[in-house]
Amino acid sequence: MTADRLGAEGLRATMEWFRDALALHRDVINQLNVYPVPDGDTGTNMALTLETVVAEVSAAGDQMAEVCHAISHGSLMGARGNSGVILSQILRGMADAVATAGHVDPPVLAGALKQASAAADEAVSAPVEGTILTVVRDVATAAAEAVEQGVDELIVLVEGCQQAGRASLERTPELLPQLAQANVVDAGGAGFLLFLDAVATAVDGRALPDPPPVDPTAGVGAAAAGAQDAHGVGDDAGGTRYEVMFFLEAEDHRIGEFRAAWDALGDSIVVAGGDGLWNCHIHSNDIGGSIEAGIGVGRPFDIRVTDLFEQVEHVESLNPFGPGAPEHASAASEIGGTVSTVAGEPVRTAVVAVSVGAGVRRLFESLGVRAIIAGGQTMNPSTEHFVQAVERLDADEIVLLPNNKNIVPVAEQVDDCAEATVRVVPTRGIAEGLAALMAYDPSATADQNQSAMAEAAEDVATGEVTQAVRDTESELGSIVAGQWLGLDRRGLRVVAHSAAGAATALLAELVDAGHELVTVIAGADATAGDVEEVAAWLAEHHPEVELEVHEGNQPLYPFYFGVE
Repeated sequence: MTADRLGAEGLRATMEWFRDALALHRDVINQLNVYPVPDGDTGTNMALTLETVVAEVSAAGDQMAEVCHAISHGSLMGARGNSGVILSQILRGMADAVATAGHVDPPVLAGALKQASAAADEAVSAPVEGTILTVVRDVATAAAEAVEQGVDELIVLVEGCQQAGRASLERTPELLPQLAQANVVDAGGAGFLLFLDAVATAVDGRALPDPPPVDPTAGVGAAAAGAQDAHGVGDDAGGTRYEVMFFLEAEDHRIGEFRAAWDALGDSIVVAGGDGLWNCHIHSNDIGGSIEAGIGVGRPFDIRVTDLFEQVEHVESLNPFGPGAPEHASAASEIGGTVSTVAGEPVRTAVVAVSVGAGVRRLFESLGVRAIIAGGQTMNPSTEHFVQAVERLDADEIVLLPNNKNIVPVAEQVDDCAEATVRVVPTRGIAEGLAALMAYDPSATADQNQSAMAEAAEDVATGEVTQAVRDTESELGSIVAGQWLGLDRRGLRVVAHSAAGAATALLAELVDAGHELVTVIAGADATAGDVEEVAAWLAEHHPEVELEVHEGNQPLYPFYFGVE
């Protein structure tokens, strides 16, 4: 049966169908992302944004105003990444229009789409054509023209919007050269069209579309210097390294001043919200300045920083969205935030560590860590996740090991949010975290542990091996997607054709006659042969150095090294 209009329950169902559609199509949308490496986060970020929306909508009352408020608030608070922030503005714009009308019929939907397009454009400082902004605008225009021509059936209007949206999406490579180079369409626009599919399902019960097969070559090698992020924002990928996001409590009239400050600091700027609460996103080389601009007009919180040059997609290992099936329970907490604790005798100072990989987790637990937060690159836990971990522990003093330089700024916010005394040892990797734990004394104060553990972490030389996800140029010359990279604290040191080759070449850079111990943490992709090759190289070139090998099971990084 086809509905002539949607009420509060119909809109609630639409959000649920939209969530399910994004979960089903997550991998395909991820594959379309092209900035600045194919980090594949667009589908995941949009899907997680809808998880929060649906959680709030499910708890809302029966009135349309209550459902619309839940959509607006849930999308703002749950927005993940650039794509999630823009999507939140689209949903907030539509929710405001629908709340005023009290129902969804053709004229209301057309007006809501127009308001959504305007809200998204307003949130972006440097809009770019060929992105989700273009697709939403074209759909809104088609809806307005259809209503003017007398279309009065909701499903007919939706189908017309779908047709216009698909045509607009197919044109995005003509407007954005980076998409044409990668042979893909815009990821955000593809995600938005699933909203129209969700409306159609809510109106007449038709099935959601099945996702097409994932093309493993799509998007790879697409983004070089000067790329666009394909989320609607102009960007110079060669000039900005860090993605900074936070919520900002500020009076609405101060936001113009804030935007102007950010315009001087970076690009890919999106500022979404209103009524004193804003979700803010920027790509910048100045992390401190980006945060200080927020402090200048209000109170930033839930600060998240990601290194875009190192960011690669490895959500699959922890992602609860299984291929082909939307498993949406607790999805938002599983990616970059699952908190688990370890039982033990009471201690004066307990340790909380960020970890990824079952073997790494076991190592941390064996060294006395009492709470583990799942996280890492592209899976950065929030301040709230750290606070949850601290509150679960029966200790008056806590030491945090973020184990990723992107997570350090988040961890440093925790002391102000918790009753316990919280100190941060700014560990930038798993090997540093393990070294720090060698100096951990559960009977000492948090301040004493912070000092001793930080010194131990600095004393270890660290490195890691991972695989290039696109063609690019580097200080070491050309890199081809699939080659293996060796990195240390100074950056890229080695490019090789095998994981073991990168590992041994990196160890040649790290190990000298003054070292006594090399700790190897083997990842999920490290073969027994790779480990044997590393051990043989060390025995031949540094027979005096002891070798310890641990099974870490971490994804994407076959080797972590600690050299002491």
